Amino acid sequence: MTPAETNLDLMFEALADPTRRLMIERLTRGPASVSELAVPFAMSFPAVTQHLQVLERSGLVRTEKVGRTRTCTVDTGSLSLVEKWLSERRINWERRLDSLGAFLDAEAKAAEAKK
Repeated sequence: MTPAETNLDLMFEALADPTRRLMIERLTRGPASVSELAVPFAMSFPAVTQHLQVLERSGLVRTEKVGRTRTCTVDTGSLSLVEKWLSERRINWERRLDSLGAFLDAEAKAAEAKK
C-alpha cells in the first residue's frame, strides 16, 4: 500500500464519524480552539480531544499550542487529496454510464430498425 493510499484510509476513517465531520465543517470557516470546537457537542472534553487526535493523525487537521490555548485548523491540502480521489472515481463512473447509455441507445435503434 502506498503512503497516499494509507493517508486516504486514515482520512476516510476520520471522516466516517459524524462528530468529526462536523468538526471539519466548523474548521472550514476558520481556526478554532479546542474549547470552541467542543461547545456544540454533548461529550466530555477528553472525548473531543480524542476526535481531534484522529483528525490530526489523518492529516485533515493541524493543531498549534500557543500558551494554554490549542488552536485547530483544517489542512486544505489533505481535503484536496480526498476531493481528487472522489473526483477520479466520479469521472470513471460517468464514463462507464455514458458508454452504457450509448450501447443501450444503439440497441434500441437496432431493435427499432428491425420492426
